[in-house]
Amino acid sequence: MTSIPEVKAASKKISRITRGSRIIKVIIKAIQDKKGENLISMDLHKIPEAVADFFIICEAGSTTQVKAIADHIRESVREACGEKSFHDEGYGAMQWVIVDYVNVVVHIFLPETRRFYRLEEMWSDADVQEHLDGPVKEPSGKKPSRQA
Repeated sequence: MTSIPEVKAASKKISRITRGSRIIKVIIKAIQDKKGENLISMDLHKIPEAVADFFIICEAGSTTQVKAIADHIRESVREACGEKSFHDEGYGAMQWVIVDYVNVVVHIFLPETRRFYRLEEMWSDADVQEHLDGPVKEPSGKKPSRQA
């Protein structure tokens, strides 16, 4: 009688996504690489109605730049994190492209489209952090408002 070898399931530790998570850092760097502007991250953990843990929002000066940022995010996250986006939307008009990683949703806007939809106002209870040009820093444990 042949015994079936015991198969141990690899226990995969599920961790909560934070601003220090690799995927967040990679997305922010990809946006900065392509000169995205007015870059913020919104922590939506404390909002029960939220559809994701984080929104990352930025602007681009043209439809060409919107596409370049979205494509660079998808490529960078695939290379660095081994993740493919769950869903992408807006590639037709290129005024507002969404790159959805389920827990992290990236919004790339033309400035006038961003002003029209006002996501920051819609999700005003979120903890918002502005990301200026430069390297993405580790969170200090405090509730940051700006990042150099």
